Amino acid sequence: MNEPDITQQLRRFLLGVVAVTLVVTPFELILLEHTEELLQWIPFVVSGIGLLAVAGAWFSPGITSLKILRWVMVLLALTSFVGVYFHFSSNLSFVREINPSYGLMESIWPAMKGSHPLLAPGILLLAGILGLAATYRHPLLARNE
Repeated sequence: MNEPDITQQLRRFLLGVVAVTLVVTPFELILLEHTEELLQWIPFVVSGIGLLAVAGAWFSPGITSLKILRWVMVLLALTSFVGVYFHFSSNLSFVREINPSYGLMESIWPAMKGSHPLLAPGILLLAGILGLAATYRHPLLARNE
């Protein structure tokens, strides 16, 4: 097996991991009842968009589908940071509500350990990074860059 074949298999493996992540994450969110507010639907939407982009790159790899995949993976990563912000701010609001005497600095640590898991949205960051890695130095994109 030559190096381009191994590289192509690795790219497909990474896309497969991203696809599984984007399928499993919404199921976990449903189990956690992460559907009460409109903002809680954001990871469902970006997971669906991400899955479509991965499918496009998997079944029809070309310059356009790979560039779309890259942009969608960046969107996933950015959404992850937005999720961390929302989780933290929700936890912080709760801590400040039940402990009104706490200052901001006293509230940070309890907010980090709050009921909304601070790093849970990081799964979208991981999926985005793996999706971007699958396009790193892709031969179809190298000709056009």
